[in-house]
Amino acid sequence: MNNVPSVPEPLRPVASEPPLVERASIPVAPSVPGAAGGRQYAARPFGKWIERAGAIIVLSILLFFALRNAPLRDILASLSRLQLWQIIVLLGLDLIIYGLITARWWFVVHAQQRRIAYLPLIGVRLSVFAISYFTLGPQVGGEPLQVLYLKRKYGLSYTRGTASVVMDKLFEVLANFILLACGLVALLHSGILVGAGSVAYLSLVALGILAAWPFVHIALLYQRIYLVSSLIRALVPKLSHTRTMRFVRASEHLAGQFCRQQPRAMLAGASVSLLAAAATVMEYALITSFLHVGLPFWQTLTAWTAGWLSFLVPLPGGLGALEASQVYSLGFFGVSAASAIGVTLVLRGRDLMIGGLGLLLAGHSARSV
Repeated sequence: MNNVPSVPEPLRPVASEPPLVERASIPVAPSVPGAAGGRQYAARPFGKWIERAGAIIVLSILLFFALRNAPLRDILASLSRLQLWQIIVLLGLDLIIYGLITARWWFVVHAQQRRIAYLPLIGVRLSVFAISYFTLGPQVGGEPLQVLYLKRKYGLSYTRGTASVVMDKLFEVLANFILLACGLVALLHSGILVGAGSVAYLSLVALGILAAWPFVHIALLYQRIYLVSSLIRALVPKLSHTRTMRFVRASEHLAGQFCRQQPRAMLAGASVSLLAAAATVMEYALITSFLHVGLPFWQTLTAWTAGWLSFLVPLPGGLGALEASQVYSLGFFGVSAASAIGVTLVLRGRDLMIGGLGLLLAGHSARSV
């Protein structure tokens, strides 16, 4: 018999979710007999303090290493080249970008639970960025914070929380890959790949194919074809009947259910994701303009694409890769290495400021849990 939970089609309140889904996703705390014959959950205050201390220590270590390796003096020198009004414009644009990024996730979770507030999610998104930015990997790793927040704040099950994060990431990748496709055209148009060899062109073809993945995945979810769980069963058959597999399957069911039943939320999430991605390109163009690096549109898009690709390198914040990408791409267009490094330092300063704020918010949340 298939042990995969059957997820009902209509979206229902959290309290009435299928018991099997809940059993597959939420570990049950140990219980002790109560005074009135009932059962009470065992309190573990010491364990909670250990968890809080561990989270704060990890976040402090991440912040320490980030600041230790950051060229803070050079960053301040680059920022000093900007006028106050220019810094205010860039900060205002960053606020808009993270407001749009948060709105993308909020449209998904609000469709499932109407009482979820928008503004507190901004702090969660900043914390997610910080964890992803300061750890190894291509800008992922903080997503469990989103699931944990929804569970502890609103009682949303881990399966529903994971499904919301799946849709949030699909919208994010969808927008990024649309811009990436435009960036690949810019790379070809600029001639920066001339003489790079066939390997570079094959890599672009692979990236172009990869850019179609979000569209394909959303279409498969809509058609009740669950790619991730199917691949896991095919590649690792031993996991087919495990609790982890039931959790993945249930989350995919709920994500597919969202695709079929919430077209307005789908459209809103995809739209704000595209706006946020376009705003990041606009911010890059403003930074280069403020630093007197005058480039036409195609060259600006090419340099931005090179910077975006550098974050795929499995290093915290693309350390080293971002600098190399900007020196090479901007240098190809006749920009001096000093000016290219200046652009990179402003980008680093922005990311460190946002990431540091996110770590502080994550630490505050850990202390309050």
